[in-house]
Amino acid sequence: MTHLFQHKKTIAGMIGFFFFISIAFWKESTLENRAIGMSVLMLFFWVFEVVPIYVTALIPLVLCTPLGLLDPGELALSYGNNNVYLFLGGFILALALEKWGVHHQIASRILSVMGSSKSKILIGFGLSSYLLSMWISNTATTLMMLPMALSIIQTQKDSDSSNRFSLLLMLTVAYAASVGGMATLVGSPPNTQMAGTLSASFDIQISFWQWMKIGLPVSLIIFTVLNIFFQVILGSQRNDEVVINLNQSNWTIPQQRVLIIFALVIITWVSRDVIVDYSGISFKDSSVAILGAIMLFVIPSKGSDEKLLKWSDTIKIPWGILVLFGGGIALASSLEKSHVLELIFQSANSISTWDYFYLLLMVIFISIFATELMSNLALVSVLVPIIAMLGLGMGLSVLTLCIPLTLAASCAFMMPISTPPNAIVFSSGKISIKQMAAYGFFMNIFSVLVIVIYSYFFL
Repeated sequence: MTHLFQHKKTIAGMIGFFFFISIAFWKESTLENRAIGMSVLMLFFWVFEVVPIYVTALIPLVLCTPLGLLDPGELALSYGNNNVYLFLGGFILALALEKWGVHHQIASRILSVMGSSKSKILIGFGLSSYLLSMWISNTATTLMMLPMALSIIQTQKDSDSSNRFSLLLMLTVAYAASVGGMATLVGSPPNTQMAGTLSASFDIQISFWQWMKIGLPVSLIIFTVLNIFFQVILGSQRNDEVVINLNQSNWTIPQQRVLIIFALVIITWVSRDVIVDYSGISFKDSSVAILGAIMLFVIPSKGSDEKLLKWSDTIKIPWGILVLFGGGIALASSLEKSHVLELIFQSANSISTWDYFYLLLMVIFISIFATELMSNLALVSVLVPIIAMLGLGMGLSVLTLCIPLTLAASCAFMMPISTPPNAIVFSSGKISIKQMAAYGFFMNIFSVLVIVIYSYFFL
């Protein structure tokens, strides 16, 4: 089976190269054709994962300058975009939280407050995953919550009713982690990717607070419905008691120091516009994130010379995602500079008679169900510049379509391959693909409705 899968990847790669050569160099090799050809090649590689998606993001470094799409300086601006460093700072802050167990302290305290009935355990685990994934990657959040959830499942007898509780607990951890990432600009990679693409191609800046005003309400609504949905399915088991051993301990000095730095960064992010207005000092969210990261390498963990973080700790940072950001921004810049986006803008006249509501519904529906089969980060990288130009062609603000598209890209709940949280809980053996697809389909459809209605009335 593995050999067959690799064989399909090879075929897909060859087809991608064929289309690239055909489009970029067949008959008339214009700048537009070369940009479209490179885009098709990257899309094939991303959809079929011919190579790791991070490797595909390096293609612009090889092709852009020879094809005349971007010069080396413009490439450097893409891979060194402001939003790349925003996420780097966020990664380093999350690394410190994980290293010193701050995330475990937060989760255990939420669970101890919620109680030990099955109903309250589901809410407690969901709330823990939701809040943590607003600031830590949803992958790290799920990996941290999974052992705690499995330890509770192991106390259950092997019966149909306990299996239902086990299934819902696994899905709660994964789904809440995905939904929580929608709430903040650093909560999920697609959010930052969209901000970077719009900044590079359209000179539109999205602050941490601007995103949160939209992402937080949408994610809260979906999270609330998730909990109600699972409570209904849990049925008469809601009041059943479960033995919980959380092993709580007092806050250590390193944990307190990490938490203070983390809190200061969040407060500055949220209040940045106010600080800039009153102080006259201009700075970006990425500057705050990097400053917080630097402080972790400067401030000692206790009274000793050991700091809260060492550089060797950064081996755990998912550096590939930062490369993926850069590749997506380089792709968008290539399409913009080669005037491909202008052609899309002109072609938008053909759908200019569409009602905004139906266009919004189509964009969100495609985003949610397409990301079941491909990386949501790759999806956003490809679609944001295109959808932005379509919106402009209809006389709409760029954000009215791009933000809903990006939010929807985090709502893939049906398949294990859709998101890392789904894959992680699926590996527990407590969920079948059929079960995940059934529950996930409901969440997908409801997410479409929530994002469409909220975006239509508030964007």
